[in-house]
Amino acid sequence: MVVTRRALLTAAGATAAGAALTGTALTGTARADATVGVTTTGQGTWEGWGTSLAWWANAFGDRDDFADLFFTTKSVTYDGAALPGLGMTIARYNLGASSWNAVGSARMVASPNIPRFKQIEGFWQDWNNEDPNSSAWNWNADAKQRAALVKATQRGAVSELFANSPMWWMCLNHNPSGAANAADDNLQPWNHRQHAHHLAVTARRARDQWGVDFRSVDPFNEPSSAYWHANGTQEGCHIGAATQRSVLAHLRTELDRQGLAGTWVSASDETSYDLARTTWNGFDAATKALVRQVNVHGYQGTGGRRDLLANDVRASGKVLWNSEHGDGDGTGLQTARCLLLDFRWLKPTAWCYWQVMDPTAGWGAVKYDGSTLRAGAVETKLYVLAQFTRHIRPGMRVLETGSDLAAAAYDQAARRLVLVAANTGAAQTLTFDLGRFATVPNGTATRWSTLTSGAGDRYTRRQDVAVRDKQVRLAFAAGAVQTVEVDGVVA
Repeated sequence: MVVTRRALLTAAGATAAGAALTGTALTGTARADATVGVTTTGQGTWEGWGTSLAWWANAFGDRDDFADLFFTTKSVTYDGAALPGLGMTIARYNLGASSWNAVGSARMVASPNIPRFKQIEGFWQDWNNEDPNSSAWNWNADAKQRAALVKATQRGAVSELFANSPMWWMCLNHNPSGAANAADDNLQPWNHRQHAHHLAVTARRARDQWGVDFRSVDPFNEPSSAYWHANGTQEGCHIGAATQRSVLAHLRTELDRQGLAGTWVSASDETSYDLARTTWNGFDAATKALVRQVNVHGYQGTGGRRDLLANDVRASGKVLWNSEHGDGDGTGLQTARCLLLDFRWLKPTAWCYWQVMDPTAGWGAVKYDGSTLRAGAVETKLYVLAQFTRHIRPGMRVLETGSDLAAAAYDQAARRLVLVAANTGAAQTLTFDLGRFATVPNGTATRWSTLTSGAGDRYTRRQDVAVRDKQVRLAFAAGAVQTVEVDGVVA
């Protein structure tokens, strides 16, 4: 979530993608055409697409136009243009760690570098009383992010609760941005249960008062990474594996005490595939048994062993989500590339983008001014995301393609096959071999196209794709992302 840090993490992948695009485009050399064999072998039922709500919702959470743009498939008018709603179905709510009240002589210590919109106000503001009905709890806090959560829920989204940091008063230095030494745990040893209690009580309150039933709760955010510093630019907390085990046990107990036995525990939202695997394999059997869903962030870009993490998580019988991806390429090409790698190697059942709105150019789908909190320009990334999110829908079966170029999903009830592909180099033609399907009617299919150059197609719809003899041939311009829907397909 720290842009400078994450820019470094994705730099290698972004540079590689840029080199591929630039190197071929400048020479004018066409890439070799390729065939993608779409199988009928499923790799999981798709659960959906999502986004985290903080921090953009801390500024825009009360706006219906953005709720419609991100959580419906409606056409939404913004700044005079009709935009395709992304149809996200997962909202990740960030339980804040900040408050500005005094508890005796103690107050929050704020990093000098954290902007106000990244300070998310938590609910349990006085440690002297655990009763959520007491004045120690402020349920009027975080109004705009809560509004976004409710709006997303009303539009059909499921939700997950997570925390970037425990409440400031649970931190050893009372600073919810991290410790003076970023490698040090900053959660006080005597507050493991209290952190879990804050999460569980919030989940109960959401169910009873907000109409939001969190499917899962993750008490961490990139906890093993050693970059949560007291002078940081956001809320964060280093929490080592031993402390994670303790908090997870307390969380299961606290959820059960709140009557939320059906709410899943998820963990650990580590920053990369490789670190997530290390953390997961460092848990003992009892801790693994508490966790129903493994969350990972995609900040290794095109690197990391997605496959090894996937194998280990599935061997444990757990659900696997990429719960956060972000990159600074506003064209969307890097996002598409990483998504296709995730589909092939990680095989998650859900995928979430970090900030659909972001003040740093390239990081969001819509830019805004971090000082004035005014919404700004639409990034081409929005149209690239639409190629995936509007077509691969919850309930579809994701299919194996054996390719980093394309993903496929099948809607059995509608007999519809969806193909999404991205070309990270110069012009080429992809042939989709559908020979393993029982029935693929000859005819014309519909496609949608986005040119990541920003000049030309922006999620443009055309009905001009020939389907012949169980094959679909599709020409791709340099940097194009395209989606094809083939109807009447029987697996």
